[in-house]
Amino acid sequence: MAQPVQEAPTVLIVEDERRIADILRMSLCRAGFAAEVAVAGGEAVALMRACRPALVILDVMLPQMDGFAVAEAMRAHSDVPILMLTAKGAEEDKLRGFEVGADDYLTKPFSMAELLARVRALLRRRPLAPAGEAVPVLRAGDIEIEPQSRAARKAGQPVDLSLREFDLLLYLMSRPGQLISRERLLTDVWGYEYFGDSARTVDVTVWRLRNKIEDNPREPVYILSRRGVGYFFRPQE
Repeated sequence: MAQPVQEAPTVLIVEDERRIADILRMSLCRAGFAAEVAVAGGEAVALMRACRPALVILDVMLPQMDGFAVAEAMRAHSDVPILMLTAKGAEEDKLRGFEVGADDYLTKPFSMAELLARVRALLRRRPLAPAGEAVPVLRAGDIEIEPQSRAARKAGQPVDLSLREFDLLLYLMSRPGQLISRERLLTDVWGYEYFGDSARTVDVTVWRLRNKIEDNPREPVYILSRRGVGYFFRPQE
C-alpha cells in the first residue's frame, strides 16, 4: 500500500530585503520546506492567517511596522514558533524579542546551517505524540496541561502559551519540587547553549509565564525561584 505523502512544513519569511528573502526561501526549499515571503508587517500578519505556517522567520527591521509589533500581533491569535532575525546584537533587543513572544533569536550575519538547525529544533518541539500513545494530563491546583494536544487551562479556561512557555511549564510541572538551574533549563528546554546572559533569557520567559498562570505574578504560588540558583514548580497538596 502506498504511503500518504506528507506535506512539507511551510515557513513564513518576513524580510524586506529581497536578496536575503530569496536566499532564505531557496535554502529552506532545498532543505525540504515550503516557503512564503512577506516584505512588510501588515502583509506578514495577513499571510500568516492565510497560509498557517509551521514557523515564522521574522526580521526586526521592517518598514512601517517593526518585527516586535508583528510578533505581538501574531501572538494575539497564534502560538506559531517565531525565530527573530536582526542585525542588532544588543542584549536588550534580544530580551525585547522574548518579551513579545519570540521563541528564538538569531543575529546577522549567520550561517544558513545554523538557521536551518534552529528551525528544525523549534519544529521538533511541536509534533504530537504517536497515535494511540497515552500521554498523561498534568494537574496542579487550578492549572492543567495536556502534553499531547499542547493545551493549557487555568480554572478550566484556556491559557494561550507560546511554544517556549508551554515547554517550560511542562518541564517544570513534570518535576515538582525539583530546583533546576537556568543553565539546565536552557539545555533541556531551549535545546542548545544560548547567548550571553542566559539567566535573563530564562527570567523573561518565566515572567511571561507567571503573568499567564499566576493570580498574582508578584507573589507566585506555582513557579517559585531560589535567588541566584534557578526555578522550581511548587508541589501541590
